[in-house]
Amino acid sequence: MTGEIFRDPWGIPHLRADGVDELARAQGRVTALDRAWQLEVERHRAQGTSASFLGPEALPWDRFARRARLADTARHCFAGLERRDPETAQWIRAYVTGVNEGLASAGTTSPAPEFGRVGLTPGRWEPWTPLGVWLATHILFAGFPAKLWREHITTRLGPEAVGLFAADGPGTSGSNGWLVAGERTVTGHAVIAGDPHRFIEEPGVYQQIRLSCPEFDVVGLAVPGVPGIAHFGHTGTVAWAITNAMADYQDLYRERLRRTGARVEALGPDGTWRPAARHTETIEVAGGEPVEVEVIETGRGPVVIGGPEGAEGLEGSENPDDGVPGSAVPPLAVALRYPPRVTGDLGFSALLPLLRSRRVADVDRAVDRWAEPVNVIMAADTDGGTLHRVAGRVPVRADANRTRLVPAWDPEHAWQGWHEPPRDGLTDGVAVMANQRGPAAPLGVEFAPPHRAERIATLLGRQSRWSAADMAAIHTDTHLASAAPLLDHLAALDPPTLTEPAAALRDRLLRWNRHMDTDSADAAVFAALRTAVVRRLAAHPAFAATATPPPCPEIFRPWLALVPRVAYALGHLLSARDLFGIDRPAAVRAALEEVAAEPPAGTWGGTHRLAPWRALPPSGTPYDEPGLSGDHDCVLCTSPVPGLTDLAARGPAARYVWDLARREDSRWVVPHGASGVPGSPHHRDQQPLWLAGDLAPVLTDWAHLTKETDV
Repeated sequence: MTGEIFRDPWGIPHLRADGVDELARAQGRVTALDRAWQLEVERHRAQGTSASFLGPEALPWDRFARRARLADTARHCFAGLERRDPETAQWIRAYVTGVNEGLASAGTTSPAPEFGRVGLTPGRWEPWTPLGVWLATHILFAGFPAKLWREHITTRLGPEAVGLFAADGPGTSGSNGWLVAGERTVTGHAVIAGDPHRFIEEPGVYQQIRLSCPEFDVVGLAVPGVPGIAHFGHTGTVAWAITNAMADYQDLYRERLRRTGARVEALGPDGTWRPAARHTETIEVAGGEPVEVEVIETGRGPVVIGGPEGAEGLEGSENPDDGVPGSAVPPLAVALRYPPRVTGDLGFSALLPLLRSRRVADVDRAVDRWAEPVNVIMAADTDGGTLHRVAGRVPVRADANRTRLVPAWDPEHAWQGWHEPPRDGLTDGVAVMANQRGPAAPLGVEFAPPHRAERIATLLGRQSRWSAADMAAIHTDTHLASAAPLLDHLAALDPPTLTEPAAALRDRLLRWNRHMDTDSADAAVFAALRTAVVRRLAAHPAFAATATPPPCPEIFRPWLALVPRVAYALGHLLSARDLFGIDRPAAVRAALEEVAAEPPAGTWGGTHRLAPWRALPPSGTPYDEPGLSGDHDCVLCTSPVPGLTDLAARGPAARYVWDLARREDSRWVVPHGASGVPGSPHHRDQQPLWLAGDLAPVLTDWAHLTKETDV
């Protein structure tokens, strides 16, 4: 036997091979068979070449990928891996061999229709490509563009505005995760459960898979294009899961650049001008003219905004206290410094040790090698061991680096080593992480509001003993604690001063159970009121200076848009002692009258519908996407953007329950299905489960699986 591919009734691949390299090859091959289009999109995104077949809409990403040097960083990291960890490098090569075999086969056996629509032929993966896919997937995870937002509002409103708008922002991905130790379960063994919140993509960003060889037998959620099982796995004796730690580990530096003939120079922290690396690249654009991009890298990192001629909206004249030597103040540019570019390490040396783990101590040692993104890890084993810690690289530097753009020419802002990852224990046999301030608090700036974490802890406190089967009810809880500030404003309104319809609507919402259920008409009315309040606050003259963001690359605009910022910080803005003189009771009153005059006729699910991201929209009749329960601050985190849309582009990209008593009692589900090929029976067969809050069983008995092929 070299390698075998089996399938369960959901089409989920179960792979068995003689060794780790053969297994990696089988994983690459089956991923290409199931997700050929997705893999090619991700390869091109990592290279900054996606506009060559997707057209001008993909150009902003390609510009950023080129300027941030994602592909070059991936090559650099793979070269370092070959030197430091040749076993892992060879394992990745085997995976890439399987991908290339699968892509060649997929073109004839089960071609994805998207290839024909854009005239694309699958290309060849290089050994570094999985690292590029990983980096492109996670480069925006730490939300470094939020520093542009803080710079923007500090300049316009003052530093006190930063805290008012601190919340889980529009570009940040998060997760729920909880660990219940054996003393709190019916079996006496731990249970780990949760759901990663990401943009819902089709095909999905997570791939259910089983990897089995003489060294290990692991089920989990893989990232298509990356070997192994990084984030969520169960080996039979130990299981692990992650949430986004919300750590800050990427910096933006204001750079002074100048041209000297064909060269570019940057002002360094020693007060001297030093040569910057510079070259030009050409981006091919389907349906358009090629675009030339100047790629510049200083001693801090790649320049992602502006250049020697400056970054419009960030001119040097706006920063008179930067302490630049000399009388002439050159224009500004902005460089990005991120750990893999500095260290040449993406943390892939953790992947094989994770698969080989038998106890939490093994997981602990494995994630010591973790780099990017920075996560909170929860793990438990069959001996009763538990683990709750942060993993990943966070640089030690000045506090100002973590909040705003800092001057590249000031030595105070240089990196000075790495933080020791914090650890935490369990409280009453439970650990809960939902991107709130937790063990990673010393490493971050902005965290998610505590609503999801507090609700999960409250629900877990309602029973003394839990089973794996009980966890789905927590996954799908729709209570919206963040509704309180707005409802408190409603309660403070004097009914006799309202019109009759507004008074009736006020009373109705004060009786509402605060659950964002898809069939709830009250939830729809609350959402309409919230949208009206968000729009009124965002349109207030006090925020006029922030309504128009500074010109910057299009890729960063979601972080600089005012309406989403108001929407996600609404609780802060309504509860703060003062909001720049805005009469908030009057704004709420006016919004209430507006909604009462024309209340929504349907239910929350009528407008709160799934809006998955697709690299290429479907041809012909679009999918009729389903209505959803939940909301941004519910445990069932399906995120609209109040003030803009009720559609949900973000939500649970998977759900899992890992049972340490019997792995066979574990459960999982994804929003769509195992196959990325439209028309496949497993393209969307898990969606009914996902919508209902149900989970599919994790099957591990080979006798109950269907053998598909040898590899």
